[in-house]
Amino acid sequence: MQAEDIEVPIINNLNGNGDRQRPKGKDVFKDQQKESESSMESPNLEFEYGDTDALTAELSELYSYTEEPEFALNRDYFEEDFRSHARGRRWIELTVEEQRSHVMRLLDALEVTDRDKRLKVARAILYLAQGVFDECDTEVDVLHWSRHNVFLLYDMGIFTALLELLSMEIENNQACSSAVRKPAISLADSTELRVLLSIMYLIVETIRVQTEDDRPEWRTAREAFKNELGSPLYNGEPLALLLFTMVTKFCSMNAPHFPMKKVLLLLWKTILFTLGGFEELQEMKVRGRDCLNLPPLPEDSIKVVRAMRAASPPASAMELIEQQQQQKRGRRSRRSAFVDSLEGDSPFPKKQPLVKQDSLDTYNERDPFKNDDARDEEEDPEDTDSGIEGEVDPLDRDVIIQPPPPPPPLRPPTERVNFPKGLPWAPKVREKDIEHFLETSRNKFIGFTLGNDTDTLVGLPRPIHESVKTLKQHKYVSIAEVQIKKEDELQQCPMSLGDEEVAETPTEMLYLGMLPNLSQYVIALLKLLLAAAPTSKAKTDSINILADVLPEEMPITVLQSMKLGIDVNRHKEILVKAISALLLLLLKHFKLNHIYQFEIVSQHLVFANCIPLILKFFNQNIMSYISAKNSICVLDFPHCVVHEMPELTAESLEAGDSNQFCWRNLFSCINLLRILNKLTKWKHSRTMMLVVFKSAPILKRALKVKQAMMQLYVLKLLKIQTKYLGRQWRKSNMKTMSAIYQKVRHRLNDDWAYGNDIDARPWDFQAEECALRESIEKFNSRRYDKNKNGDFVPVDNCLQSVLGQRVELPEDFHYSYEMWLEREVFSQPIQWEGLLQNP
Repeated sequence: MQAEDIEVPIINNLNGNGDRQRPKGKDVFKDQQKESESSMESPNLEFEYGDTDALTAELSELYSYTEEPEFALNRDYFEEDFRSHARGRRWIELTVEEQRSHVMRLLDALEVTDRDKRLKVARAILYLAQGVFDECDTEVDVLHWSRHNVFLLYDMGIFTALLELLSMEIENNQACSSAVRKPAISLADSTELRVLLSIMYLIVETIRVQTEDDRPEWRTAREAFKNELGSPLYNGEPLALLLFTMVTKFCSMNAPHFPMKKVLLLLWKTILFTLGGFEELQEMKVRGRDCLNLPPLPEDSIKVVRAMRAASPPASAMELIEQQQQQKRGRRSRRSAFVDSLEGDSPFPKKQPLVKQDSLDTYNERDPFKNDDARDEEEDPEDTDSGIEGEVDPLDRDVIIQPPPPPPPLRPPTERVNFPKGLPWAPKVREKDIEHFLETSRNKFIGFTLGNDTDTLVGLPRPIHESVKTLKQHKYVSIAEVQIKKEDELQQCPMSLGDEEVAETPTEMLYLGMLPNLSQYVIALLKLLLAAAPTSKAKTDSINILADVLPEEMPITVLQSMKLGIDVNRHKEILVKAISALLLLLLKHFKLNHIYQFEIVSQHLVFANCIPLILKFFNQNIMSYISAKNSICVLDFPHCVVHEMPELTAESLEAGDSNQFCWRNLFSCINLLRILNKLTKWKHSRTMMLVVFKSAPILKRALKVKQAMMQLYVLKLLKIQTKYLGRQWRKSNMKTMSAIYQKVRHRLNDDWAYGNDIDARPWDFQAEECALRESIEKFNSRRYDKNKNGDFVPVDNCLQSVLGQRVELPEDFHYSYEMWLEREVFSQPIQWEGLLQNP
């Protein structure tokens, strides 16, 4: 059954856009009841959003469960060489100098020409980076020695050597051609690449994470490594570009053996390390506003979101049906008695109005997620502002119980209504909003307008003065608006304003490197995201993202099949996690660096169908996805290399971990929602795409996840399209509307909840996107075109200097210049008299 069959067909048999639908079978109601029960029991998720998960979780996700036998292989290759030099001592017993000398021997051995010997040495280095786990007793010891060894390996120059080997493997055409010809690719085809990428990932991730007990030399090494990764040191381009090249090569089917999970994880962590995470972005935004003399931010968005509490999700269709049936049974006696008492005196019709109004009140006010036993809990001050819904009407409370108990004592209205303690966000107003407000007011009261003048208030009534004062108090000028204004000035006055000074930041260098092949990179990432999405169907022509998880010999027992199934699902979840985090980081950093850099990436995403792809991702049972147990704790690194491996059974595989949600899946969902918000914000044509693709019921189902940050971004997406969904949708979703009011930032004169004159507003997707594309191309040609400003180059009018210039002629011209003279000079009649006549 499709996810959309669960909720949509029940309410008047209409979907979000008024199209009539039909339930698809008698089992629909059973499934709806199950979903209804699960949604009522859904707990608040104690999830803290951040750049990454805990270090142990990030390290364990690097390895597939099918790679588990290779841990022992790495140890054996290391000890085989180490015993001949250490003479019975262990690695952790050596002095730092002795350890350095052994690493130097390994580094020399990496330069041999024999591939098999090189692979053995690389495995020995990987064992060091993994923390010499055979000599450790606990997971803490493994992480300690892994950190010590990684800084030692970086200090000895191992990373640069690995990078050269990685470049060789990427250019290995023989391996690529043999992989293309193979009917089935397995783990064995990518052995060298997996070992190299694993070592590089461990080095990047370990050095990136800062701890309190870091030595001073480690902190210095971290800054040096960060600058090194972000600068174009490797073949004249940053490391991230080399990894992007691997992604595009894999997606073009030229290198199907590339281990994509490891490539994407390393790419994500490299960009996170060099450009900075969400907290660094916030600091950079504060500094950027300060440099542009803009007022400080009204609040720290990270702190505001972390302080939010989850709201109760809106009712599902099954709950509404049960509710209506219970109310019909419970209210019949009371309502009929009440109507009969008025029958003799009332001159008005007595049947339909009361019933209709009653059902409407019940639909809009009744909270199906609070049971009758929760009445006493409503008085708890901790819970007064935790939900979307207000309290249930006392009349509605006791009609369900047969017979009804005595009505509770009436309380003053001020006690009954729960007001929020305060809205979380400071309201914002744009300059163009003030201009539009004044233009409308002047037209109404004076009869003419003054263009973009926001200061002259002559002739306007006093309330308009107060309104403008309030709007200006909350006016917010973004960095993007300043950048657009400055770009317009540079385009209009290229000579007088001169060249723009562009800071050589890591973001700028990354954009400059990505620009020539930007569309290929974006399409490749979206192809991988589509292949890894749980709602995607397997197709014969789709790319094979399981090359680095499938073993050489396929499973023959049920237990092995279950283990591989969990591994494959986990593999896809990690891919989605890495791609969503990577795309969000790129969008946020490019937007802060320059708005048009952000716009070109977002436009490539839109043209590559990113919006319907994300909606397709959410068109599933999102609660099941977030609570998925696709992990086997005893096989996770470093647990599996320290503890004795228990015997795996079907029950232990099905059990999974004890967490109420999967961190990486919830993280991926929030990232995808944030990307969707960034693509559609202030873009009317893209907002209409959300409406056309019928995203409202899909997004509304995502509100079932009781996590404040995820709900916030869902509500933002619902807010921007609310005015286009029609009055009936707004009327039927008042709890969602209340949640938007309570949690999403207010734009003071935005009529999002009313939609006045919306039907008459035209939208032309192509025209809007073409206008934006024109601005982007002007920006790129002005800043990055080597032959820029060709129209403004001074012209040499002196005959002697022009004829005296030395012109470089092509080599083949010397062989054919006589033919050229004959064709271009001698055979052309020249009318010398024409030169003397006036034109």
